[in-house]
Parts: sequence; C-alpha cells; structure tokens
Amino acid sequence: MALTEHYHTKFEEGGYYHIYNQTVDKQPMFRNSGNYVFFLIKYDEYLSPVLNTYAYCLLGNHFHLLVRVQDLTTFRNSDLTTFQKLSNLTNHDIVSRQFRKFFQSYAMAFNKQHDRIGTLFQTPFKRILIDNSSYFTRLVYYIHNNPQHHKLVDIFKDWIWSSYGSIIADKPSKLKRDEVINWYGNKINYEKFHLTDQKINPNEKFILEEE
Repeated sequence: MALTEHYHTKFEEGGYYHIYNQTVDKQPMFRNSGNYVFFLIKYDEYLSPVLNTYAYCLLGNHFHLLVRVQDLTTFRNSDLTTFQKLSNLTNHDIVSRQFRKFFQSYAMAFNKQHDRIGTLFQTPFKRILIDNSSYFTRLVYYIHNNPQHHKLVDIFKDWIWSSYGSIIADKPSKLKRDEVINWYGNKINYEKFHLTDQKINPNEKFILEEE
C-alpha cells in the first residue's frame, strides 16, 4: 500500500510531485480510446491552469503524472468560488480543489457512458514530493515504462497514452518537454536512458506496492 505521507503531502508553489491514483475497485477507468482522450481534455481544462506537466501515463485502472505547481497569483485573481475567494485558500487547497473538480467531471461522464454508479477514484489521491534531480530522471523513466512493466505492450514506446513520444515530437504540446530533455542533456540521452535496462530498485520510493 502507499505510504502514509503519500496521502498527506502538501502542494507548494514550485514543488515537483509524482501524482498517482487508481479506481476504487481496481476495475478499468478507461474502456475505449475516447475515455483516454476525454481524460486528457478534462485534465487540461482543470489542471493546466495550476500545474506544469512533465510526464504522464494512463493505464487500465490507474495513472501517473509528474507535475510542478505553478505561480498561482494569476489563477487566484481570475476565479471565484461560490463561498470564498481563491485568495483565501492555500496553494495546497487550490491544487486539491482542481483535482477534485477534474475527478468529478471525468467520473460523471464515465459513469453515464458505461451505466455505472458510485465513486470511481480512490480518495485521497496519492502524491510524492520529488526532492532531487536523480529522482526526477528515474521517475520519468518509471512512468513511461509502466505499460511494459504491466505487460500491456512488449515495449513501452508502443503505448500511445503516455508522454514518451510527445516529449521528442515536434508538434505543439503543453508538456514541459524542453525542460525534460534538458534534464537528460539532449534527445539522444533521453532516448538512450529509456532504452537501457534501468534495473529499477524495488525499494525506490516511487515504486508502489499496490501496482
């Protein structure tokens, strides 16, 4: 199971985080390609205003994100809640609020499409502070390698619902791909790192027992 701190880590401006979550019953949260697309659309709608995204992977019943909390000054000044101004909320409250709205939006549409009722996502969702550059580098690989780890594909590059290919593509993207590439030095090193057997240590803190 996730460590206790993964449920209670606070979001701070400028902090990098590994976000992960799965369904309450471990059944699929994506049943067709349209579900994957809709998930990304809603993620962009609710979370791109408050988070920078560096890597992601969407799988059958769970997902992984690598994000950084933005300067929320503009966001605070552009929106009002029903009961209180965003200026009265902490950074953690704002990011958590956006995740809650995102999960609710996706779950309502998913339940309606698939004739399902009840909660879809586990709560609270899990998050881990990324506190050093080595952790960042290894985590990007771990996230992208997840489909291969779960034997969904023979090689992770064939899984289209991750950010691996988008990071080295030339088409427009909101991903912070230049920063990811710079973390590895260049595209060649980025690809080489991913294609080398990294021998992930089962004790590394981003390895999740529930997977």
